[in-house]
Formats: sequence, structure tokens, C-alpha cells
Amino acid sequence: MELTLEVNGMNGEKSEKQVKETLEALEGVYGVEIDISSRKVNVSFDAAYVTKGLMKEAIESQGYEPVG
Repeated sequence: MELTLEVNGMNGEKSEKQVKETLEALEGVYGVEIDISSRKVNVSFDAAYVTKGLMKEAIESQGYEPVG
């Protein structure tokens, strides 16, 4: 499955790296692409292992606000 979230608070390479690494650490996530200019995060994942809610919680734990 694929999911696109807007993540408020990302504003540079450090933010991008932090969000990407956080999502990639979740079991079932096998792809993360980030467009920092639009704050869009595209996630490829296996829904049998991870949910949208878990991904949003992981992003929030890093101090960012996922929307969508």
C-alpha cells in the first residue's frame, strides 16, 4: 500500500532525515520518499504490519505534526 501525509514542522535536511529514518524503522515500511518543499511524505508499506496511526504516532514522537 501507499500513503501520502503532509508533515508540518519539517524545514530542512535534518527534519527530512529524521522523519525518513523514523518511518523506515517501523516493521512493514519498505519505502519513504519526502518532498521537503511541499512537506509531503510518501510511504510504501505492508498493512499487515503497520497502520497509518502507527506511522503518525512515530512522526509525532519526533516533534512533527502529520496531517491527513
